[in-house]
Amino acid sequence: MKKRFLFFAVLCFFIFSNSQIFPYFVEYKEQYYKLYHIHYEQEPDDIVENIYWLERAINADFCNPLHALGKVTTKKEWEKYRYMFMMHLNLKMVEQHLRLGSKFDKQAAYFYNYPWKEQNIESLSKAEEFYETALVYWNEAKLWAEKANMREFQFLFLDSLPFWENERARIASGDLNYERTIKRELLRLEHVREEFMNMDDTTY
Repeated sequence: MKKRFLFFAVLCFFIFSNSQIFPYFVEYKEQYYKLYHIHYEQEPDDIVENIYWLERAINADFCNPLHALGKVTTKKEWEKYRYMFMMHLNLKMVEQHLRLGSKFDKQAAYFYNYPWKEQNIESLSKAEEFYETALVYWNEAKLWAEKANMREFQFLFLDSLPFWENERARIASGDLNYERTIKRELLRLEHVREEFMNMDDTTY
């Protein structure tokens, strides 16, 4: 009876501690991308975490086509898959940087904010930096979308990745244009900063 109990205890130990004994090794784009997720609260730390995983995904190698995030059966499909994946990763980086920028952005300069004038100006500078970084990733996303839109892929659709195909098509048509959004936010931010800089003792 004791031997049976001991065997059962050892078996349970190996089952429940398997993840500690054999850790999951993250190496490829697809694996890093799966660590990216949208948090309910969307706090700055949560956004920074997502940016970290997306950046690692961008710089990592692709996994074997057998383990791709969509069905890939030909070399042409594999080529388009890689282009669209890079496009999608860069689009997610745009979104995350815009979210992070909004955490530091001041939508308006109210007169009662004068006591914290310098802090608000500094916060706006951080928001501006994140918005400008988002613009860099947008330009990257457009380049990858252009590759996925080449004539040789005109009648090739990855049916298992309809969301990526939709993003590619919307970029091509101009319906999805983060540059327009980012530049509008940067222009507004500059006006708000000017209002803060023009504040003095008479403002408050």
